[in-house]
Amino acid sequence: MPDSAIDHIAVTAPTLERGAAWVEQVLGVAPQPGGEHALMGTHNVLLRLGDDIYLEVIAANPRAAPPARPRWFGLDALEPDSAPRVRNWIARTADIGAALAAAGEKLGTVTEMQRGDLRWRITIPDDGKPLMGGTAPALIEWKTGPHPASRLPDQGVRLQALELFHPRPHRLMALLEAIGMDGPVRVRRSPEGEGSSLVAHIATPRGSCALSMPA
Repeated sequence: MPDSAIDHIAVTAPTLERGAAWVEQVLGVAPQPGGEHALMGTHNVLLRLGDDIYLEVIAANPRAAPPARPRWFGLDALEPDSAPRVRNWIARTADIGAALAAAGEKLGTVTEMQRGDLRWRITIPDDGKPLMGGTAPALIEWKTGPHPASRLPDQGVRLQALELFHPRPHRLMALLEAIGMDGPVRVRRSPEGEGSSLVAHIATPRGSCALSMPA
């Protein structure tokens, strides 16, 4: 069985500035500059959540050429007035092929990516939409080191738990078990009549905070 762990959490927003401002408002700390993803026409800012885990705010890059394929994390579906939200999460594995084969779900096509001197392989659904409403992780295998989180300043922010709400929690639990997920991931049944959602519980200098979908 493969092993996997939480690598990072993706917050989407119609603009990078709006997403970064929301994270700073909720957590009281500002994300740091990230970079651009030429293949996807996106850019990001980052916030360290531990030695090998981070938060990513990602948005379409208005200065980049439109990509030849759908952008990842469902970014193409965002309206200009869409609220920032925790949209997806990414699980790290040492062997993405083995984890993908074991998953039992179509998590996407393994795609070679880079940002600056960073290189990685990641699963991306062909339509760009996160699986199971974003509660199913994308898989990532880093090809360079050290981990990006270790390059970020430590602002005293730590992930406490990631809650995943889905109408069929047993399906999601089977997926996480199949990829050998190790970490503070909690699977819950969505409230009656509601779809999938994610809530990241984060310890900050001003106390425990929750990032989710704004009301």
